[in-house]
Amino acid sequence: MPEDHDWEAYKVPPTRTPVADRTTSAPNPLTFVQTFFTYVIDAPVTFVREWIERQQAKNKTYYYHQKFRRVPDLSECLEGDYLCFFEAECQWRRDRLVDQEIVEIVRERLSACNQREGPNQFQNCAKEVELLKQVTKAYQDRYGDLGYHGNARTCLMKQKHRMMEERKAAQAKASE
Repeated sequence: MPEDHDWEAYKVPPTRTPVADRTTSAPNPLTFVQTFFTYVIDAPVTFVREWIERQQAKNKTYYYHQKFRRVPDLSECLEGDYLCFFEAECQWRRDRLVDQEIVEIVRERLSACNQREGPNQFQNCAKEVELLKQVTKAYQDRYGDLGYHGNARTCLMKQKHRMMEERKAAQAKASE
């Protein structure tokens, strides 16, 4: 390294950090604002929040799924009982949503089994495949061909027609 380097171009850093000297006797405004915020805004809000949490801890409220009572089926309603028709329709819609979720859960179980088993999925996931076939067949028998705007009355008529067809097929088979 050459001996004639320029000390002004390459200054050596100080060996220790200098202490900042206060040039004024006025207080720091940031400290004042921070203290003001702490005592005027933050402390009351924190006190109120903690008080509310203490009150809620005394009175624990537990939330559960809403349980609906089973209402009569549409076939059990009397003629002109519109309230019974409405309740049966609501019950049918809830049952349809539950059945959709059951199909979705079984489908998710099958996909998880397929993912987990990899190439052995056909032999190791046969139980799940069979369960999915049964669940989808039951869902299709009850709600299939109703469309988006299906209701309890059309579903009941579909079930009635299916039962009549099964009865005719059984009679035809017995008469042979």
